[in-house]
Amino acid sequence: MSVNALVAALLQALLTVGAVPVPVVADRAPVSAEPSTDGTQPQAASGWGSVPPAWLGTRELPDDVATGNGQVRPTPPVMRHRRWTLPDQVRMLPGSGFASKVVSPAPRRVIARSTWKQGCPVAASDLAWVRVTFWGFDAQRHTGELLVNASVADDIVQVFRTLYRVRFPQERVTIARTYDPDAPSTGDGNDTGAFVCRPSTGATYFSQHAYGLAIDLNSFQNPYAKGDVVLPELASSYLGRDRVRAGMITPDGPVVRAFARIGWQWGGDWRQSKDYMHFSRNGL
Repeated sequence: MSVNALVAALLQALLTVGAVPVPVVADRAPVSAEPSTDGTQPQAASGWGSVPPAWLGTRELPDDVATGNGQVRPTPPVMRHRRWTLPDQVRMLPGSGFASKVVSPAPRRVIARSTWKQGCPVAASDLAWVRVTFWGFDAQRHTGELLVNASVADDIVQVFRTLYRVRFPQERVTIARTYDPDAPSTGDGNDTGAFVCRPSTGATYFSQHAYGLAIDLNSFQNPYAKGDVVLPELASSYLGRDRVRAGMITPDGPVVRAFARIGWQWGGDWRQSKDYMHFSRNGL
């Protein structure tokens, strides 16, 4: 059989079984686009974008002198429909389904590996260590940890219980261990976290994160944007909020509703900037 005849036979076989060609992006990578209308993802992700690249977190961006951040670069193809879950950093909570454990005040060993220091606007004794299970992009049960103000610990557990139930996927839920605004940026982080002793973005006053009264969810799928600033710097693809992908927070979706039930507000509603990852008790 000639080469042309063989190709024709293969094409006919594909049409017979109803196969659909796999679309490709510019760098020849196959795309598996699981649609979502509200950011949830009941099934495990597969295909392109479901496995983190080997260079994740290692490629430093040049500084942007004007903004003080890394230079904003186009989103790498593997991250345009990002849906992998990184290994847990704490031991799995026992049981199946949703589980949580609150320790208040947070143990000294937990405070010691956070950004808390003398001069932060909240006392270490006012922070609670919250461990929760969460739904991963791999459709598996994972365990993460947060430091939050003890006054809102039970409310936060309520929110994460809802997110688990509706299958809203997260990449990693973790406590920020360092904060250095002058450190080089890789622009590709995607954590869910709460307490960070730092000023508000672009300001000199303390952020609500420094009080343990704010949470950022899936920071890459839900970036911060103001003028020429995009954080994380590689997340520009996710500024197009009309194309909903798993892990994205939508205005009328389950994440906004869950936080609204505890009286928290969403940074995606801000006018001067958009902080799609951000929720806080006082709306700041």
